Amino acid sequence: MAKRQKADLLQGTLDMLILKSLVDESRHGYGVVKWIQATTRDALTVEEGSLYPALHRMQKRGWIESEWGLSESNRRAKYYQLTAAGRKQLKTEVKEWSHLVEAINLVLNSQIAEA
Repeated sequence: MAKRQKADLLQGTLDMLILKSLVDESRHGYGVVKWIQATTRDALTVEEGSLYPALHRMQKRGWIESEWGLSESNRRAKYYQLTAAGRKQLKTEVKEWSHLVEAINLVLNSQIAEA
């Protein structure tokens, strides 16, 4: 049996996943990556080249804020936390994502007409 490949993130879903990872606690970048991986049972992986530009973009938009702290390994790390604007944005993105999933399910569950 072939090894399953990890799914590529659809455009626009990364922000939603990062925001969701910060709902209950602040996390450093590596913590965000590990949370997404663990929560999706290793189905999704976020690369540093995608994560940090997304974190900076979301910080500029006011969805998250950051502060320096010490990681579990006693190293200096930037911790990100959700702002009120970020919580509002997460609700918007979850609603839009749910609508998209519903639309895709309609397509997948439709009867395919033969040509």
